[in-house]
Amino acid sequence: MCSSAVETGGVMPAPNAQMLAQLTRTNFSAKNIKIPIDWAPPGEQYPDAFAPSERQVAPGSPTELFHAATLNKYHVDAAKDMSDKLGAYIDGVSEAICGAIDNWMKMAMVTAALINGPAGTLLPGGVVGPPLLPLILGQAPKNTPLEAQYSLAIANAFGTAWQTWQTGLTGMLMYPAFAAVPSPMAPPMPNVPMPLVAFPSAGEGLLSPATLKGAMIGMLANPTAQHAPDLFDALAQAFGTVFQMFKTTTIVQNVLGTGPVPTFAPPFVPVGPVMAGTVIPTPGVFV
Repeated sequence: MCSSAVETGGVMPAPNAQMLAQLTRTNFSAKNIKIPIDWAPPGEQYPDAFAPSERQVAPGSPTELFHAATLNKYHVDAAKDMSDKLGAYIDGVSEAICGAIDNWMKMAMVTAALINGPAGTLLPGGVVGPPLLPLILGQAPKNTPLEAQYSLAIANAFGTAWQTWQTGLTGMLMYPAFAAVPSPMAPPMPNVPMPLVAFPSAGEGLLSPATLKGAMIGMLANPTAQHAPDLFDALAQAFGTVFQMFKTTTIVQNVLGTGPVPTFAPPFVPVGPVMAGTVIPTPGVFV
């Protein structure tokens, strides 16, 4: 299950929660945000306020999300504490996003396609799946009021963008046997498995990092929320990478096609192509 990816570190099917969390952490850490922010020594007597053992300690890990402005023990401790808290949130929200997409994959269906001969055209709006917003929000961290605000903004932005991407999916479903069917009606038959990346969507732009970040900021509608733009940017950039991998590793299969063979007229025309065929909606076609 996707929900265990961060904990186990194993290689998981797309979407990979561990990868999303790690990329988000790396992106955020690279912003080199210092704690305290905009810190400057308050005066010459400042060092005397601390015991010698507190004035300079070992620095935190370079991979921490926040970095200490100085080696003062309290700055180093504060940076580590904030890093731990934000890191836990990133892990949790990554699990929620990937878990929601896992659930979408299990329930999504192809409901509209036009099959003529061996080729079926997936029509816009022909992919139907559950909305991501409640799936993400149900699992996302909400331990504090600010976490709840972040999670709602993320769930809203991802849910809207995913719905637009889903609706815009088009492409070709292949049914080679439907070129010559020896009956008046083609029996239900699965399509030739194809990678999801072969199905473009006019709505994919909403899932681009810049657009997704802007949507999360807009949904949050709280300009005073500290570090929100940096968090949303790090998450959007990370998701852009994970989403491209998701499209190449996810397979569209077992889309059952069927349809009439109007030219079938034995014995003179013993076989014929499917014309104006359609699909039988079945969940679990994205694997």
